[in-house]
Amino acid sequence: MLIALNKPYGVLCQFTDPDGRPTLADYVPQKDVYAAGRLDHDSEGLLLLTDDGGLAHRLTDPRHKQAKTYLVQVEREISDEALAQLRRGVTLNDGPTLPATAERTAEPDWLWPRDPPVRYRKSVPTSWLRIGLREGRNRQVRRMTAAVGFPTLRLIRERIGTYALDRLAPGELRVLREEKARP
Repeated sequence: MLIALNKPYGVLCQFTDPDGRPTLADYVPQKDVYAAGRLDHDSEGLLLLTDDGGLAHRLTDPRHKQAKTYLVQVEREISDEALAQLRRGVTLNDGPTLPATAERTAEPDWLWPRDPPVRYRKSVPTSWLRIGLREGRNRQVRRMTAAVGFPTLRLIRERIGTYALDRLAPGELRVLREEKARP
């Protein structure tokens, strides 16, 4: 089984939480599936869930280099030099990143309002980027944009390999493949 979920902001990528915070169990009625990868609680967008360990491995193992695409709102108008740095790769505290794809984009017309909203500062503009990675370090996009001087305000994963968000609403899921994995 393979499920696409639009993980809402503030939801943990696990099925239980001793502190009672929102989890995947609040959105995914299917049993015996688990997240193939993670999104931080303050990130939104495409999360794939499966009961197939081999598929989960192919989706998440860096050796398979599944491209992941993110829509990113950053503080201030991003410079050409910062985009060039992202494209070359950025040195983080755990080493250099692989080169990324990075381009300015307009805020999509299909984008849902975030709850709670991103803080608004009248004197500080924001800009939107589309960033593509082939690795998946902890909070990598946020650390990369901060390293080039443009902190991330909002992060939405749009695509993992050939699987796309395809306008799922926050909290909505779509079963992509019904059959159960064989033991």
